[in-house]
Amino acid sequence: MEQYEPDRRTPVPAAAVRRSLRDGRAAPTRRSLLRVSAGGLLVAGGLGALTGCGIPAAGRTQGGTSAEDHSAAEKVVDFSNWPEYIDVDASGKTHPTLDTFARRTGITAKYTEDINDNNEFFGKIQPQLAAGQATGRDIIVLTDWLAARMIRLGYVQRLDAANLPHAFTNLSPQFRNPDWDPGRAYSYPWQGISTVIAFNKKALDGIEVRSVSDLLDNSRLKGRVGFLSEMRDSVGMTMLDMGKDPGKFTDDDFDAVLARLQRAVDRGQIRRFTGNDYTSDLAKGDLAACVAWGGDVVQLKADNPDVDYVIPAAGYMTSTDNMLIPNRARHKTNAERLIDFYYRPEEAAALAAYVNYVSPVDGVKPYLEKIDKSAADNPLILPDQAMQAKSHAFRALAQKEETAYEEKFAKLTGA
Repeated sequence: MEQYEPDRRTPVPAAAVRRSLRDGRAAPTRRSLLRVSAGGLLVAGGLGALTGCGIPAAGRTQGGTSAEDHSAAEKVVDFSNWPEYIDVDASGKTHPTLDTFARRTGITAKYTEDINDNNEFFGKIQPQLAAGQATGRDIIVLTDWLAARMIRLGYVQRLDAANLPHAFTNLSPQFRNPDWDPGRAYSYPWQGISTVIAFNKKALDGIEVRSVSDLLDNSRLKGRVGFLSEMRDSVGMTMLDMGKDPGKFTDDDFDAVLARLQRAVDRGQIRRFTGNDYTSDLAKGDLAACVAWGGDVVQLKADNPDVDYVIPAAGYMTSTDNMLIPNRARHKTNAERLIDFYYRPEEAAALAAYVNYVSPVDGVKPYLEKIDKSAADNPLILPDQAMQAKSHAFRALAQKEETAYEEKFAKLTGA
């Protein structure tokens, strides 16, 4: 295992950096750029269990096509990610963690913010992958449902555990065993995403909101409630409220959830289904309460003391954005070293302090406290064990299910 000396950089609180960059305007967040269309079909299912060491079981895709690894001769790694999803310095021009990686390993990361939409990006790289060609990328970051599709199609490579000692040791138990990649043989989370209930205390004017039932049934909130246009979040949160498991539901369960949401739409209880654009309505009080993404809530609370959130007693939904190595990657070993680098707690802390989403790395807290104590104490960034125990993931869907469910949900939302 590689040994590193601690980096002596001066930490800069994320909020201060973000304020200096946005010049008074709301900075785009990771979720403001995420759009999931009904045309995105998840081709997953029938995943066998993995052995304890993370090797795929028989019958499951055994990994994609490798290429000659040029890592030893070419000290670079090509990294594609979403905008506003990595730490930056006060100038907004450099990424301190990538600079540290380069100093410690001699490997330069060619970092590109060219993923703006899961389906759009898949459409860009799929022809090359289907033809057995290189994409020009060594690491890509995709949301879990698309990561599942990539694995199922054999478009990504199985990771070499020998190059991932920190990742294997420090990955949070909350994210170790998704049904689409049990044991994380093909992927490691970049960041986690919590779906919660957010509210504007001033707009509520004394109304208590503790659950999805409160959102759907309290007539005093009529026309002031928001749900997300992401099916897995809105359906999953409602499913939990109805006592159903988003990891094991049936067609009848799904239809029951949609029927409940449809009744709320018909009564005018739900104002609208939104992407990240709910944030301005919530901050202004046009929405009194809504289903929301935790990373947005952290940033909204920093600017508006009226905004707060609650984790329902029934639980909350969680998902991940994931690092994968596509077929024919030219620098696979370098890519694995970079993945492993971000599972060193001090680097994970620097990343979490800036992006404000859930860190998937255990042992982060003491390092994050040195950068931003409020972030270290925030369960939306570092969930404690009690909160982790209340998290639920939406199960992987077969292609026919995906098509049917997305069509039904699009009809509900008017998409």
